Amino acid sequence: MATDAHGRRIDYLRIALTDRCNLRCVYCMPEQGVPWKPHDQILTLEEIERFTAIAVEFGIGKIRLTGGEPLVRHGVPEFIRHLREHVGVEAVALTTNGTLLPKFAAELREAGLERVNISLDSLDPDVFESVTRGGHLSDVLAGIDAAFEAGFSPVKLNVVVVRSLHQDLLGFAKLTTERPLHVRFIEYMPVGESAHEGSGCAAESGGWSREDHVPSEETLATITQQGEAAGLGPLVAVERDGAPGGWGPARYYRFEGAPGTIGVISPLSHHFCGECNRLRLTADGMLRPCLFSDIEFDVRSPLRTGTDDDVRAVILTALGAKPESHHDRVGTTRGMSQIGG
Repeated sequence: MATDAHGRRIDYLRIALTDRCNLRCVYCMPEQGVPWKPHDQILTLEEIERFTAIAVEFGIGKIRLTGGEPLVRHGVPEFIRHLREHVGVEAVALTTNGTLLPKFAAELREAGLERVNISLDSLDPDVFESVTRGGHLSDVLAGIDAAFEAGFSPVKLNVVVVRSLHQDLLGFAKLTTERPLHVRFIEYMPVGESAHEGSGCAAESGGWSREDHVPSEETLATITQQGEAAGLGPLVAVERDGAPGGWGPARYYRFEGAPGTIGVISPLSHHFCGECNRLRLTADGMLRPCLFSDIEFDVRSPLRTGTDDDVRAVILTALGAKPESHHDRVGTTRGMSQIGG
């Protein structure tokens, strides 16, 4: 069983399959995008599979595939099949912007993918197009439908709450009353060099600012007030055994009788560092112990020129370097698309 220097069990690995994406969300990357890594600097799927097999030896059995947008990379369904059938991974999940799910959902489910998290930050088509710099809301809504049709469970919707986007929080919350969709409101996180700017607003510049941060308690209060006014009743806390399956720190609530739930993830207002159970592998082969830290360890080199023991040594080093807390750090050298969402 893998544990870090602070006694936390580490059983969850987030793998960025690519640093590329078919959208340009303002809080994730600059308008011109980020320089893509050369092909030879990106881990092959075979290298990722080898690393994952070694990680499984440490008791890391929960894998989430991210990007960039992971589905822009060729071969993802077959890669998932290998993880399930040959590597012995306990469970595989995927975080996606949803736009490619109509094409791949059925194939992914058949390959052994169990759950999907779909990112969506506005239900207004014009705002969505602006935030994503050209994306179409209809593509994501079709992706949500495709996820349900393919039989994924749970299906979760990730909403990054940004004050300057003027999001319809109740509109998102109402989605949980229509079908078993689990909508999670995530506090805007200061990741990337633009986070150092500390001014402006995401809707205009993409730069993180404290003014744009909305604490989860404020989000819950807004949904509660608007929900009661709309006749939906109060939000009721969902006990852990009644929450949708997952490996993260969300707190869940629901409107009475709703098939879905409302979750909040509060990395800034309610630190959950003491419960952190994950490592992150970037697309270019760096192992990161913490999202908010620039500390990372090269695993690409030992995967290409070293032995399995050399890879194990990197994992042990990363476990030993995992910080106790992110200590309210603002800004990282790499952006979210480069780290893995």
